[in-house]
Amino acid sequence: MPLEERVLEILVCPKCRGKLEHVVEGEAESLLCRACGLRYEVDDGIPILLLDEAKPI
Repeated sequence: MPLEERVLEILVCPKCRGKLEHVVEGEAESLLCRACGLRYEVDDGIPILLLDEAKPI
């Protein structure tokens, strides 16, 4: 289930409060923070916005 556009508008990076870019690659979905260089995975339509779970871009 992809994220709704209105949800994407209010989500920000938990580290820097920067804008997140929604990326879909096949069935994998993630949110990218270009300012921090971090990728946050989306699992079953739920963004995992935990710094411990973030991966470098």
